Amino acid sequence: MAIRSQFDEQLSELHQQLLTMGMMVEEAVFKSVKSLSEKDEELAQAIVSGDKAINDAEVSIEKTCFSLLALQQPVGSDLRRIATTLKVATDLERMADHAVSIAETTITLKNETYAKPLIDIPNMGELVQKIVRDAITAYIQLDHKGAYTIAQQDDAIDDKYRKVFSELIEMMSKDQKLISQATHLLLVAQYLERIGDYATNICEWIVYMEAGQIVELNN
Repeated sequence: MAIRSQFDEQLSELHQQLLTMGMMVEEAVFKSVKSLSEKDEELAQAIVSGDKAINDAEVSIEKTCFSLLALQQPVGSDLRRIATTLKVATDLERMADHAVSIAETTITLKNETYAKPLIDIPNMGELVQKIVRDAITAYIQLDHKGAYTIAQQDDAIDDKYRKVFSELIEMMSKDQKLISQATHLLLVAQYLERIGDYATNICEWIVYMEAGQIVELNN
């Protein structure tokens, strides 16, 4: 019983580590889009610099997971929970990388005047931030039923991406001088769309954690 109690405490600590990392990533995504919208180079630089802390968090989670696997030799649902944590941490780290890429775009475009006010990309950023937050909450709460609903949020992100894509392609076709700027913004939209996909991945891992099988959501 004492061994099981200790194991449960370690799992709880592991979940807390992941929650902390998730909050860091959610904040990075939000601030990256904010930096782009407001042309805030200082904020963008902070996101780039802060990526190390997120990477360190992933490494810490991996070490904890591998330690639990080696020392506790979990099976069944316990093994799935640890495996899921490893996968979720990897997806979060990839989200953070995209946030950094958005911040770097802010730095690249800092001296340019946007051809039109950024509206759809910030809106897309809000949708992405929400799905990331909801996916992390579902993981912490082991809410596999909620994961199905959360994954459906990615539809709105994909719709917004298609709208942004069409508008930027049209912009480039009408004015070649805007090709460079529009291309950078198109990449930003792609980064956000990919973050939404990673959040959907997390939902799939939550279902796996409970059901023991991989189910493709929102495809």
